[in-house]
Amino acid sequence: MKKILKWVGLGVLVFGALWAATFFIKSNSKSAIEYETHKPFISNIEKKTVATGKVIPEDEVEIKPQISGIIDKIYLEEGNPVNAGDLIAVIKVVPNEQALNQARGRVSNAEIALNNTKIEYDRNKALFDKGVISSQDFNNLQLQYDQAIQELKNARADYQIIRVGSAGGSSSANTNIRATVAGTILEIPVEEGDQVIQSNNFNDGTTIASIADLGKMIFEGKVDEGEVGKLEIGMPLKISLGAIEDKEFNAELKFIAPKGVEESGAVQFKIEGDVSVEDDFLIRAGYSANASLVLEKKDSILVIPEALLQFDKETDKPYVEVSIGEQEFERRDVEIGISDGINVEIVSGLDENDEVKQWNKTEPIKKGLEEGEEESDEDA
Repeated sequence: MKKILKWVGLGVLVFGALWAATFFIKSNSKSAIEYETHKPFISNIEKKTVATGKVIPEDEVEIKPQISGIIDKIYLEEGNPVNAGDLIAVIKVVPNEQALNQARGRVSNAEIALNNTKIEYDRNKALFDKGVISSQDFNNLQLQYDQAIQELKNARADYQIIRVGSAGGSSSANTNIRATVAGTILEIPVEEGDQVIQSNNFNDGTTIASIADLGKMIFEGKVDEGEVGKLEIGMPLKISLGAIEDKEFNAELKFIAPKGVEESGAVQFKIEGDVSVEDDFLIRAGYSANASLVLEKKDSILVIPEALLQFDKETDKPYVEVSIGEQEFERRDVEIGISDGINVEIVSGLDENDEVKQWNKTEPIKKGLEEGEEESDEDA
């Protein structure tokens, strides 16, 4: 009985060893790996950057009043085309009570002074006609009389300006708000009944309307400090607008800011470019836009797909593997130039006849384990 159990146990061990060896061979057996190759080729490479920003009018004029008051009537709307001199709005003057009272008092004082001077003038004129006083004395009285008349005119004019907004009484000079340039009304930030303040040395004044020529637009954007050194005035730009699909507008770089501004840890430099506006498209002020700039361009150079490159772990220098026989490869160091993210320039190390190894993707480890488990289940 013991001999039988002994032989049975030995058989089980042998069978288990054979099964384990079979499973190990099946789970670790792989087909031979074959690598594809690619030859270098001649192509053009452009290294580009994209600046984000917006399209705005080249010149935007703000119309401000010459006198304070209340908006009585607005005659135009936002988006209307205007010519220089077109009436936009009318202001109704609401005089300051204190200033009005002071002006009225100045008129009264001027009238009193004039009456007194006139009495003296008339009395001395009679004496002058009789030859009692000299010409010089009479001329001095004549000057005082004329000055008193002029002072009364000035006081009445100031009173009229404070009361109605114009010395002539028609109030057309200051209360009629007119366009100073031709273009399109971009914005009218006030409404009828709003109070406005005149423009002076201490206050910019209330903006009645803003006007710009939408046929003269510029791109305004920002670029990173790592790329601004490669830009030059006069470089061509390609402007794409979010509001107009499948269309690019030509532009020319005209301004690069001499000082950068830090934003989110990166220094950004403002740039501007003149946009060539086509008559078939209406570009509205404030459209978001992207500008594509060619930083570097090389034509007819030897290139390979950038995915074929490998980098040494110690020196970080690029290299490729070149075919020397049937699925046999050798390492070859290369010198690379500019890249557009897809292809990279080969400065030295390869020629057009070389066949460069394409690195295959590694199969996921998890997938291999699952296949081994399925095979073991089938064997069981």
